[in-house]
Amino acid sequence: MKIYVGNLSSEVTEDELRKSFEEFGQVEKASIMKDKYSGISKGFGFVEMPAEDEGQSAIDKLNGKELNEKTISVSEARTGTDTRGGKGGGYGGGRKGGNRGAYGGGKGGNKGGFGGGSKGNRGGDK
Repeated sequence: MKIYVGNLSSEVTEDELRKSFEEFGQVEKASIMKDKYSGISKGFGFVEMPAEDEGQSAIDKLNGKELNEKTISVSEARTGTDTRGGKGGGYGGGRKGGNRGAYGGGKGGNKGGFGGGSKGNRGGDK
């Protein structure tokens, strides 16, 4: 089971993350997402536990608990194929604005012209 852990303190190490989950069972992997240039934590990570029941127990017990003085958010990780909406696209798709003759979607609905853009982008108009 892959578990998402959010709102991590920038001081939390992968070893500390692993140890907090090992109380509930075997941990295959614990990783914290970091900026690829600075190496600074992005504030979230993932833990992989092979046993579903142990993973669920860790989620139930650790969600809302403190780790290094920050309340963490713990839930089952969504898979890459999970489709929960999206930002639209295609011919005038996008959110808010509907079909106004745009080619490419985006927020605010494009009013003619090509490409993404936002909030009523008309190309050169301001």
